[in-house]
Formats: sequence, structure tokens, C-alpha cells
Amino acid sequence: QVQLVESGGGLVQAGGSLRLSCAVSGRRFSTYAMGWFRQDPGKEREFVAAINWSGGNTYYADSVKGRFTISRDNAKNTVNLQMNSLKPEDTAIYYCAADTWRPPIYYSNYVDQREYDYWGQGTQVTVSS
Repeated sequence: QVQLVESGGGLVQAGGSLRLSCAVSGRRFSTYAMGWFRQDPGKEREFVAAINWSGGNTYYADSVKGRFTISRDNAKNTVNLQMNSLKPEDTAIYYCAADTWRPPIYYSNYVDQREYDYWGQGTQVTVSS
């Protein structure tokens, strides 16, 4: 069983920064692809960013490219999302997700939430204008 626990959410003014962290249990964390998704109430959950098992490949939604950075520390079983230049439209619950069952190959795999088999409980990010 794999458990994911997000932290680091909160309230920030537009233009500010937040750093989200996701602590992952599981002995094979270094083999998992990891992703961040977000969901605003009344909207579909959407892809934000993803990272492959080694950290050598990262993927971003167009809406966050250049502002957000995903990273991982395989020694600490954590994945992080550094969010800069935040905008009110970034307000959402942010979820960390793990793909433990197969290595994604294409960008289309990484952005598809069906690829991920374990999810955290989410952390709220609110950006005020």
C-alpha cells in the first residue's frame, strides 16, 4: 500500500509563492512517476505537472509553465511543487498522485489522471487578488 500526504498549501497574495510537498510511503518510490493535479470546486480535476522516476524529465500544463517547478528527492521519498508568480486562477485543491503500476512513456500518459493509481488527500491553495 502506498500513502501520499501533501503539505504546504495556504493563502497567498497574487504574485506570491508557495511550495507544496508530498511525502510518499513505499519502498519503491524511486521507480514511481509522480504528478500534481488540481481541482477547483465545480470544475474538472486538471493536470498541473509531472516528473519521471529519476527526475530527469518533467512535464507541465501550459497554464503553469515558467511559473511552477516540480522536483523530487528519491532519498527522502518526496516530490515538491514550487509555485511562483501565483495568480487567482491557481486557486484550487492540489493533489499529489503516484503511478506505481507502469512507467509512463508519452506526455499523454503523464497528463492523464487515469495513469495514476494512488492519490493524496489534497491541500488547499488560495490566491487572493
